[in-house]
Amino acid sequence: MATDRKPTSDLPEQEQQNDTQSQQPLTQRVSRRFFLSSLGAAGLAATASPVLAATATLEPAVVEQESEAAAPAGAVPVTLKVNGKSYTLRLDPRTTLLDCLRENLNLAGTKKGCDHGQCGACTVHVNGQRVNSCLTFAVMHSADEITTIEGIGQPGHLHPMQAAFVEHDGYQCGYCTSGQIMSAVAVLSEPVGPTDDDVKQAMYGNICRCGAYPNIIAAVQAVRGRA
Repeated sequence: MATDRKPTSDLPEQEQQNDTQSQQPLTQRVSRRFFLSSLGAAGLAATASPVLAATATLEPAVVEQESEAAAPAGAVPVTLKVNGKSYTLRLDPRTTLLDCLRENLNLAGTKKGCDHGQCGACTVHVNGQRVNSCLTFAVMHSADEITTIEGIGQPGHLHPMQAAFVEHDGYQCGYCTSGQIMSAVAVLSEPVGPTDDDVKQAMYGNICRCGAYPNIIAAVQAVRGRA
């Protein structure tokens, strides 16, 4: 039968090698070392940032300039005080506090999970009270003190709750960790009973899809025991 495929012996040596490799199963072409190295790097990036989140890299003046340039039609002026710094912005009045923190102020430690107030990944403090930032508009908080995960501790000087989460392995993928820590810090000043069940009830609004709840409770209780 006629065929357009050239005999292997007529192909240059490099083309023969490439052709042979392309016919190998994917599992033979991806080495174990490459797979484990990629997996480890991804895991480190996912888990480290929520616990050791740093302050925003944008200064207020830079944020203001970028906000002015990108301000949408109908934008309104608003000044927010976040982690002790004042930011003057022009925002669409429909912008949630969550989107403002992440997109306008470059404070990406606050995570967008469900965007419906059901998972707690977006928890921040407003005037000392925990709030789901996806459920409130940024323009409503011009007179408020807003604190995010970047504002409660820094690498080298962690908040006791951050340190406890590291000590007790209170995270796995890390996506919910910033919200978990913000709620846990709030629990320290709320009238919560002494038992593990009391803490579970108090943290009810924060979902960990990895199921690290026993370690999270242990971390919270460790800090409460030292308070």
